[in-house]
Amino acid sequence: MDTAVRRASLAVFAVFFACGWAFASWAARLPAVRDGLGLRPDQMGVLLLIASAGSLFALPVSGLVVQRIGVRRTIGGGAVGYAVAMTLVAVGVHLGALWLVVPPLPLLGVFVGIWDAAANLEGTIVEQRMGRTVMPRYHAGFSLGSVTAAGVAAVLAGLHVPVVVHLPVAFGLALVIVLLALRWFVPEGPAAPDAQPPSERRSVFAAWTERRTVLVGLVVLGAALAEGAANDWLSLAVVDGFATSDAIGAAGFGLFVAAMTGARFVGTGFVDRWGRVTVLRASAASALVGLALFVLAGPLWLALLGVTVWGVGAALGFPVGMSAAADDPGQAPARVAVVATVGYTAFLAGPPLLGLLAQHVGYRMALVAVALPVAVGLALSQVVAPLGRGGATGDTQR
Repeated sequence: MDTAVRRASLAVFAVFFACGWAFASWAARLPAVRDGLGLRPDQMGVLLLIASAGSLFALPVSGLVVQRIGVRRTIGGGAVGYAVAMTLVAVGVHLGALWLVVPPLPLLGVFVGIWDAAANLEGTIVEQRMGRTVMPRYHAGFSLGSVTAAGVAAVLAGLHVPVVVHLPVAFGLALVIVLLALRWFVPEGPAAPDAQPPSERRSVFAAWTERRTVLVGLVVLGAALAEGAANDWLSLAVVDGFATSDAIGAAGFGLFVAAMTGARFVGTGFVDRWGRVTVLRASAASALVGLALFVLAGPLWLALLGVTVWGVGAALGFPVGMSAAADDPGQAPARVAVVATVGYTAFLAGPPLLGLLAQHVGYRMALVAVALPVAVGLALSQVVAPLGRGGATGDTQR
């Protein structure tokens, strides 16, 4: 492996870290946003839904954007736009001006959507150059950035640092990391606008009609919901389900994130040794066992063991699905966009639906619903087998 590819791999990791840092910096200060604007819980939900709508719009067209302007410009533009939009939001929160906060919110979703989809595409390009599995480690970078930002945000919130100071600085730092990392990206690849001959290009929307691409998206959807449900509801489920303290609830969530991050770091070797299909089946089974332990366990310690197993099971579905979507470099931008859209729909739509269910059965029992899409992913896991010549699936890993 040459030095340029190794540097490109570090650059992709840095971009994922910056994306996780940016996301968690915003998410961790949502209580301050709510208080600064004086919003009720239902109003806060609408505010977050507005931001999510931007991502749902951007993800399906991200492949088209990448094909037109390339990966570097897409990521750089997304990071710049995200930083500017977040600064406007922070100023609006500081002034208590909802009219100033609402207009940039959809732009937040748009910019982070194209940033994230393009970063996943670049990750698959570098992975193919390296000839071994590395995508899970890039997603571990996102998790590591999220954990780091959440810790910093907790300290700053404790010191009563206002969001108008914290968020622009945090997003400025993320922007600097991204712009420096882009200099090390691979000089050309399938995402470059002119990388494909005109005769081989297809509409980015044609990927939505491909059976394998959509099924890979469903596999990713199950893994994404297993992760997203824990992000939004696990701490509440621990506190309410076991009548324990907020500190234990936070520790339970930290256990999940730690298990998932660790599995993403070590999972690359497992995928290279046993192949995508075997590892994904084991992952889905682990997620199902962990969910069952958490929901059905009597003692708290056994439920927390379930959280750990659940975190390990939720770790690899998303990154491995992205690798599978990019097996054919020529069609990678469109197919990665499809899989990212389906997967992120679980992040955006799944948690609110679980919240409605929790209102009737409680947070802990509501998580049973996550088992169905995970089981579907288990049943469909064969579709992530690497494509061979002519587009046929192969039995062996790269």
